[in-house]
Amino acid sequence: MPSIKETSNEMIQFVFPEHVNNYGTLHGGRLMNWIMVLGSITSSRIAKSLIVLGTADSIDFLNPVRTGEVVILSSWVEYIGRSSIEIGVKVQSENTKTGEKKLTTFSHLAYVAIDEQGNPKKVENQIIPADEPEEIVYEDAMKRRKERLKGLEINKKTGKNIGSLEKYEWQIETIRVVLPEDAFYGNYLSVGKLMKDIDETGAILARKFTRGVVVTGSVDDVHFYEPIRVGEVITLNARINYIGRSSMDIEVNVFTENLTTAVKKHSCTAYINFVHINNEGKPIEVAKKIIPSTSYQKKLWKESEERKSRRFERVRKIKRNMTDE
Repeated sequence: MPSIKETSNEMIQFVFPEHVNNYGTLHGGRLMNWIMVLGSITSSRIAKSLIVLGTADSIDFLNPVRTGEVVILSSWVEYIGRSSIEIGVKVQSENTKTGEKKLTTFSHLAYVAIDEQGNPKKVENQIIPADEPEEIVYEDAMKRRKERLKGLEINKKTGKNIGSLEKYEWQIETIRVVLPEDAFYGNYLSVGKLMKDIDETGAILARKFTRGVVVTGSVDDVHFYEPIRVGEVITLNARINYIGRSSMDIEVNVFTENLTTAVKKHSCTAYINFVHINNEGKPIEVAKKIIPSTSYQKKLWKESEERKSRRFERVRKIKRNMTDE
């Protein structure tokens, strides 16, 4: 059985102008696509089968990546359950002129092995931590998995509450069909491309609200409930849950519809934080504010504040570990 290190994979991408915004920094959705693709490669190689993403715990963007820089993505298996695989992904940027490297983000993903019918499938391979540092990684991944499973059923109810904000002003929808080129392999939508769509939908709403420039600050939680197949239509519903001084939290729910059977499903929920910036790329205040008026809006606001506190602590921990290194 392999160690954690022996499951590692690396992917390198050059940042072209087509990958960036008007200010020359890499789109968050594009980077999320690369992260999910590498995570899919790493998990499918250990599972020896089809895989789908179940959850992305967090993706915090610490440093911007600019045109002409190189993005280095590294991933590895941290824990294997019966049918689930915990993946860690580290992303660095490199300035090709100076050779300087910066940590861009660090994320944890959970994939699920499935059979041809889309049902969870047992993963036969296992990993064995090679030393004490790998033991710590293994134990942490196991704890995250247990905590995640506790809240999964609660998160599945999110779609039932969408109607509570039907008349809410700051909400938009985008619709698209899943084409064969959108699949990673098999008949299932590439989760990386879905994350790119989610980020773009959230960014459109954020820009409409600020009438200025926004960048993706972090992805706090992404939960996948149903796989999305080629030929289905997806509706992305984005709404603003919280406004801070210079940032806003946007929730994006993804619904699928089978055009043949008319069956509709709630497939995904994502929470994304966008930051309002000026022409120099510095955070600036969001001038327009929202005051939650209904009990449900107040609930969403409070949950966003809790995610914000966890986000700050998570980033502090990452930066502290960077200093220790």
